[in-house]
Amino acid sequence: MKIRFFFYKVICIITMASCDNFVPILSENEEVLDGEMVGLTLAQQAEFLRGDEAFGEVFTSSKGLGPLFNTNSCISCHAGDGKGHPFTTLTRFGQSDNSGNQFLNVGGPQLQHRALPGYQPENIPNGATFSKFTPPAVTGLGFLQYVTDEDILAMADPNDTDGDGISGVPHWLPLKDFVIPASNAISQNGMYIHRFGKKAVAYDLLDQTVGAYNEDMGITSTFNLIDTYSGLSIDPEVSDNTIRDVVAYLQTLKAPVPRNQNDPKVINGKSLFSQINCASCHTPTLSTGYSPIETLSFKEFNPYTDLLLHDMGGDLDDGYTEGNALTSEWRTPPLWGLGLSESTQGGQYFLLHDGRAGSISEAILLHGGEAENSKNQFVNLSENEKEDLIKFLESL
Repeated sequence: MKIRFFFYKVICIITMASCDNFVPILSENEEVLDGEMVGLTLAQQAEFLRGDEAFGEVFTSSKGLGPLFNTNSCISCHAGDGKGHPFTTLTRFGQSDNSGNQFLNVGGPQLQHRALPGYQPENIPNGATFSKFTPPAVTGLGFLQYVTDEDILAMADPNDTDGDGISGVPHWLPLKDFVIPASNAISQNGMYIHRFGKKAVAYDLLDQTVGAYNEDMGITSTFNLIDTYSGLSIDPEVSDNTIRDVVAYLQTLKAPVPRNQNDPKVINGKSLFSQINCASCHTPTLSTGYSPIETLSFKEFNPYTDLLLHDMGGDLDDGYTEGNALTSEWRTPPLWGLGLSESTQGGQYFLLHDGRAGSISEAILLHGGEAENSKNQFVNLSENEKEDLIKFLESL
């Protein structure tokens, strides 16, 4: 992606052409995650490329990095726009109840484990619980942003009225001051459905991006002027335009392209996926509502998520929560792009919220709570059936 951006600029310079009127050649490569979605306007193409460049920007102390931080660029946690690695895994700390994070005055909710010379990195304070969060893939996020609240609520079943043991719930939280709710948003007691993050604590991609700049890199913006080290308001260290370009980049990254869909083993694995009820949480097909980005409006797509919180049982309960989520509750992660995770994780899998699972099978076996029945059905499959199911998941 960065090489393509470089040649795009070179062509503009050599031909003395305006980059605003130049359309880069698109390529649909199913073996990589990064790449812009088709159907963007010229202005959206230019915004995507600016966001692509900003996503790869390396910050230094002179550019506002730190003084406490976890990383110095967006791309370092999302290589190839894919999942992160244990080396880039973040630590979030707080408490086990939903009374609100009691450790915000001592660096919460995120541990900044690196520091500029002359400063000391943070330590987890006494009494705090914590959890490790491995960075997720960032492709296809624009589709997820424009799923309507109405559709998310239709998938929720808080009282398990259908008796299948699955009771996904949306994560209702108040909006941050800089976040503007969607025109079709549904509110409940002044709170709105959040959908991004391991526990669905970010409302939209602006919310997610501002938080990443501030908490991951110690970079302030007009959206959040609070310095993570001093706790005081300081001047913005990145422009509004840069933030919005990165948001636009994330919104218009293509969805992962499924592979080998005509393979008989993949076809059988897909059938088994539904048969053992995995599709009840990892919903195969969703649709977007209206989006100001025309190519995102009213589109059907296949992310394999319901964007809801589910109780995943004791094995995945870290004793740490965010917002109103319980310690054992996690937002259903999208499965699309799963088979390409190894390519961005150093040649092996680091799956689940903290990367503890080294294979897809291991990740399934760590499921509990609402997924206990599906896990047990997986265990009872024949070896050939398990192989087909894994092959299907790797095709996504």
